[in-house]
Formats: sequence, C-alpha cells, structure tokens
Amino acid sequence: MDELRLYATSTFALELTVKNQLKDMGYEITSSSDGKVEINGNFKDIARLNLWLRSADRVFIKMGEFKALTFEELFEKTKEIPWENLITKDGKFTVNGKSVDSTLFSVRSCKSIVKKAIVERLKDKYKKEWFEETGPEYTVQISMLRDIATLSIDTSGKGLNKRGYREAPVVASLKETLGAGLVMLSYYNKERTLLDPLCGSGTIPIEAAMIAKNIAPGLNRDFACKHWPQIDKDIWKIAYQEAYDLIDRDIKLDITGSDIDEEAIKCCLKNAKNAGVEKDITFKVQALNDIWIDKQYGIVITNPPYGERIGDYPTLNRLYLDMDKIFKKKKGWSIYVITGDLKFSSFFKRHYDRERKLYNGNMQVRYLQFYGEKPQ
Repeated sequence: MDELRLYATSTFALELTVKNQLKDMGYEITSSSDGKVEINGNFKDIARLNLWLRSADRVFIKMGEFKALTFEELFEKTKEIPWENLITKDGKFTVNGKSVDSTLFSVRSCKSIVKKAIVERLKDKYKKEWFEETGPEYTVQISMLRDIATLSIDTSGKGLNKRGYREAPVVASLKETLGAGLVMLSYYNKERTLLDPLCGSGTIPIEAAMIAKNIAPGLNRDFACKHWPQIDKDIWKIAYQEAYDLIDRDIKLDITGSDIDEEAIKCCLKNAKNAGVEKDITFKVQALNDIWIDKQYGIVITNPPYGERIGDYPTLNRLYLDMDKIFKKKKGWSIYVITGDLKFSSFFKRHYDRERKLYNGNMQVRYLQFYGEKPQ
C-alpha cells in the first residue's frame, strides 16, 4: 500500500488547528469538513501524525467510501474492499459505527453487516474458514452520513488526548487536545508571557509549554498501529528520533499557572514533570483576586469553573467580577476564555473581539477572545 487516504478527526471547530498543523508539517490537504481533515500519505506519515498532531482526536486510514441504501449494498461493497492489505490472518478486529441522516439508521445492524462482509472477504483471501484472532488488533469504523458509507481503520487506538502525562485529573479537566487547540487558536508564541489563573490540572500551561518547546505530544504513549506488522519498526525508530531531535531544550519560557486549590497544583506539578516541562512553568497556589499583574504585555488563556467545576467559590458572579477587576486596565494583555456560562459577558465588561463555538465534551461552549495591544 504505497499511498493511503488518511484523515484526522477532531472536536467540532478544532479542524482549523489540525489543518494548520498539517500544512506546517508539509502536507497538502485533500479535503476538510466539520471535525475532519484528509490528506494522502503512507505508513511513515501515520507514525508522524500520531506522534505530532496536537488537537486531533484520532488518525484513520480511509478504506472505502460509497453510497449504501440497503444492507445488501453495504455488504457487497464492503466485501470489495481489500481488507487483507491491513488485517492479518491472525488479526483481531472490532467494528465501531455511527449513522446520521441515513436510510440505514441502525448502527448495530450496520456494524454486524460490515463485520460479516470483512470476515467473508478474509476467508476468501486467506483460504481459511476460522480465524484465531490472536494477533494485532484493528478497529474498523463504519460511518453513515446522508446515505454515504465511509469505512476506515483507526490507527491511534486510545484517543490522542491520552498523552500519558496526566496522573489524576481534577474535576472536569479539559481534554489535552482541547487545551492544545485553545493555545493554537490564540496569539501565544514562545516569546510571550502566558498566564492561566484558574489552571485546574494544568492542561493549558502544559500544552503551551509543549508547543513552545516543540515536544511531540505522542512521545510517551502507545498507538494501535505500532503493533501492526505492516509498519516496519525502523519507521517508528526514525519517527521517534526525529521527534527527540526537534525538541528545543534551551528555550526559556514565561508561563504561569495558578489555582486556589492546593491539591490541583500538586496535580499540575506531577503532570508537568511527566510531560517534561516542569522547569518551564511556574505553578502556585493563589486565589484569583490575589493575582498581581506587573507586566505590560501578556496573554491569559483560561477555563473558568462552571457546571461541575464551581467547587468552593461562593458565586461565579464574584469570580467573573474579580477577573474584570484584574484585567480591565491591562490593555496590553490578550484574554482568551472558554466558558459554558452565558452570564460571563455580563460581568467581564471588556467587549470580546471574537467568539468561537467549541465543544468541551458534549457541552457547547464559547471561546471568547479579547485582543490586547501589540507589544512594542
């Protein structure tokens, strides 16, 4: 399989950050849609994408795409796909699925039909009636969207948000991929001062430091495709060596994370150490209204508590007023706030310059962007 059709999925509205990173990595985008960006590539690219993509959820190989209005159509067209190019004769595979606005709306039935069709194809190609399924694991995905079936194989395994550095997240922590996406949607760069005054388990400061130091987010985790015999071990060896060589170990960063919760800060310190950025971030126990800003320019990226994260604060209104008090005169500071609370803008008086609709888990949230003056 010299050329593969690959795509990365993401939370809705983060596909822009995925697309931008892919372009920075030298890839040509073949198509993009809500939560999905496609490229052409090979096994080397699969390794690179899994190691490097910061805001993507997973990387898939697209095996086939076709219209299917009946289960017979789904079966026959699935069976035509050369699954033997990837799934070994001892391979174990499961099928996941979803269906949106399609005639074939039963996900359970679609999964069953796809599984049966693949098994029949493999029986024909491997000349076997029974498979031990003791070898590498593969996850096939059937996605029905407006009667178009897309069949893919997941190369990542666990979601790419599972970086391997988080030991014990605090309540309602941001996913690492979302945290990275927030940083990538801001004007932060390694020369700027960054503050998260409500840092929770430290996701935003840690992801910012990893971006600034050019640390590949997938260095400390496993991937499903690492166990596939089709991807030579030398491919992974080269990909990992490239990633280690590209880390900027000499850079000096100005990143601070603070939180009123002492246990949360302890968690931050552990997570930062696991991520290899413990010397690049200052974490401290500090109430929001005790923060003193003495620099003319800087960036705040933060996720104020709402819903599950209200914790011990008397009222969210007081918290928002404190934020307004601290930052309203800091014209050189850009403020980026992700919030699910529609009341936030009523208390934080500075008018936002841009609003993005994102999702934090299943909750729709707003990413409010307040641009400060450019550093002189």
